[in-house]
Amino acid sequence: MRTWGGRRAALVGVCGLVLMTAACGSSGGGGSSGSANENASRGGTLNMLGAGDVDYMDPNISYYSVGYLALRLWSRQLFTFPAVSGQTTTAVPDLATQVPTTGNGGISKDGMTYTITIRQGAMWNTTPARQVTAADVVRGVKRTCNPAQPFGGTPDFATLIQGYQTFCDGFAKVAQTPSAIAGYIDKTPLPGVVAQGDTTVVFHLNHPATYFVDMLTLPAFSPAPVEVLKYLPASQALGQHEVSDGPYQVTTWTPTKEIVFTRNAAWKASTDPIRKAYVDKVVVNETVSQDSIQQQLQTGTASADMGFDQAPPPSQLPGLIAKKDKNLNLGETASSNPYLVFNTVSPNNRGALGDVRVRQALEYALNRSDMDQVLGGQTVNPPLTHILPPDISGSTDFNLYPTDQAKAKQMLAAAGYPHGMTLKFLYRNASEGSSKVFQTVQQQLSNIGVKVVGVPSPDADFYTKYLQVPSAARSGVWDLSLAGWGADWYGDAALSFFAPLFSGPPSYPPLGSNYGFYDSPKTNQLIQQASTATDQSKSGALWNQADHQVMQDAAIFPITNPQQASYHASQVHNAIYIPAFQNFDPANVWLSPGTNGG
Repeated sequence: MRTWGGRRAALVGVCGLVLMTAACGSSGGGGSSGSANENASRGGTLNMLGAGDVDYMDPNISYYSVGYLALRLWSRQLFTFPAVSGQTTTAVPDLATQVPTTGNGGISKDGMTYTITIRQGAMWNTTPARQVTAADVVRGVKRTCNPAQPFGGTPDFATLIQGYQTFCDGFAKVAQTPSAIAGYIDKTPLPGVVAQGDTTVVFHLNHPATYFVDMLTLPAFSPAPVEVLKYLPASQALGQHEVSDGPYQVTTWTPTKEIVFTRNAAWKASTDPIRKAYVDKVVVNETVSQDSIQQQLQTGTASADMGFDQAPPPSQLPGLIAKKDKNLNLGETASSNPYLVFNTVSPNNRGALGDVRVRQALEYALNRSDMDQVLGGQTVNPPLTHILPPDISGSTDFNLYPTDQAKAKQMLAAAGYPHGMTLKFLYRNASEGSSKVFQTVQQQLSNIGVKVVGVPSPDADFYTKYLQVPSAARSGVWDLSLAGWGADWYGDAALSFFAPLFSGPPSYPPLGSNYGFYDSPKTNQLIQQASTATDQSKSGALWNQADHQVMQDAAIFPITNPQQASYHASQVHNAIYIPAFQNFDPANVWLSPGTNGG
């Protein structure tokens, strides 16, 4: 999953080196979503401040932590992560009535069929309101590989779900119009996702996958009402006319300006074990700078409650931690965030970055310690020298490229660039961390004769107008970029790193998130072997081999597996950090009376 990227945590070691949920500060009053908080105050407006926007207001397409944060308010999944301290990375039923097992008949003995029942009473806010159905789930999964804007994580399950790849191959040939897309979805079966009656959906897999329930937490598997077929997937028009099955609805969305969520009258609290929906309204102001957001949150005014897409600036974190600010939280991420992408298809410098020798030279020239320092320090930005963070099965610690700038310069000359080159660096200029990493890389590479020039981007354009657009990479708009990646699920989740990022053409954008267009037959084979292994120890060993191969090929330069700094105002209570959102859960916070934004 794409993460915020370049907006990372702190400098001093108050919280220690162990990654944990709610690692520092308080959770704003504790409590959980498992049962209503007896002290909770209902009502008011939750005001969130940001500098950017969601990627798409479309559950089946969004693949960005900020997008997931917004979806929490109005879109429900079969399974999700609860706002319960200590359980925020454990998949639990949302729309589903129970977690399927072989014991309850939800999983077949061969592990290749999953049968899931949807809760009665979960309703769309149509007129009149109607039940969310199994057919809606089928429609949602079909939409993920639409030809207009596909979901960026389809490599996770493209070869897992029966018939999915064939279905998508046919879909790619369909005209990019609402009517053509609707016609294909309505008339073309997907053998691996079948509705049995109104509220039972059956998934058929090509091979057993012990992580499949965890995979179903992805919003991509959200049900889609028939009304979405009137609009192009991921379009602003759809985002402004979405049908909701959550406690809130999208009342207005002015991209990069404001989002307003109000109560959904069709939602029933008795059918939703995840969201308590204490506040009446949520307003997201997307026009505030990173520094101003932090300043306003610390004032205690009713118009500033939580951040949206911005963490506290790294330069302000040492002071917040030193005084043990109770409103600051440092939480786990299971991520590589940020990391440096090499654009292997850039035509610049005679296609230099397509040469593994050049990329390896740059790896030796870079010093991640300096980058971690400008992001806030290594205590909560521990260095990551390979693909898999330590939280993920198959990860072992190794470093193929200890900093050696003399060696880097020799390697660059041997590759045919004795006088260096000029590289274009795409970064988010609204982010203090992103800007400082760009400046650090610029200085480090100048030591080996490489000039780095900046390509600044607004947050809202970074993925949707640059990294997800193949022509931007292939035409040389950028050579280097910062990106961020977090696990799509947890534990046995190496697939969610390698399939979307490093599996060759199937992972090229927009279908995947392989922004540098890396392709290696050796890596592809290891991914296939690891993803189909039935023994987790065997798959872990294969994922470890894939990790080494990608680093030998110098596809990216990893920087850190950070803790995420999040901050809320003093009037916010029950602020539970959810790693998948890299923020507090807005669907479960409540506000102090008198300072609740009315």
